[in-house]
Amino acid sequence: MTNLTNLSSILNRRHWVFDLDGTLTVAVHDFDLIREELGLEHGQPIVKTLESLPAEKAEPLRKRLQEIEIELARKAHPAEGMKSLLNTLEKKKCRLGIVTLNTRENAWTTLKSLGIVDFFEDSFVMGRFCSEPKPSPVGIHRMMKEWGAEPRDTLVVGDYLYDLQMGRAAGTATVHVDQEALFPWPELTDIQCTSLDDLHQQLAGLSLDS
Repeated sequence: MTNLTNLSSILNRRHWVFDLDGTLTVAVHDFDLIREELGLEHGQPIVKTLESLPAEKAEPLRKRLQEIEIELARKAHPAEGMKSLLNTLEKKKCRLGIVTLNTRENAWTTLKSLGIVDFFEDSFVMGRFCSEPKPSPVGIHRMMKEWGAEPRDTLVVGDYLYDLQMGRAAGTATVHVDQEALFPWPELTDIQCTSLDDLHQQLAGLSLDS
């Protein structure tokens, strides 16, 4: 359980890096179905597997993956509490970024569908071809360098293991958003919440307590 002092120290940080799908959006990706569509085995990491294939095999699969992802991006719905949290962070003059396994093109399509393009600067939306994919910390290191930020003033918010591993590897704080409240990776998690609305309420509570 995070005590109030640690909670305040983490949530008052000025640099927030979000995962996209399943964190800022309602989770709609059925990864097992996508693997089946691409002819991959159950549990295989999609992006890494495609990267390991010969070009002639990988290219048509990448095109099909892009078709699937862009369709999902156009239908994206905001996660509960997403807009309220972003509005509060904007008022606090926080810097916001996204590191996603999606392509940048699809990430921007998603942000347009959600109506939150204006919260994010172009160079701080990093897709899978912008750097080494999660859980590598390369993307977030690059982002912090451009911000002039230190890990102690940065936190990562995500719904999956790779997000938390990326944050730990980068030395930042981590927030795990788990709608089912199972929280299977406590050793990688500084703050647990069941939604962005829950996270926003925790952030708002700090102002009331101060």
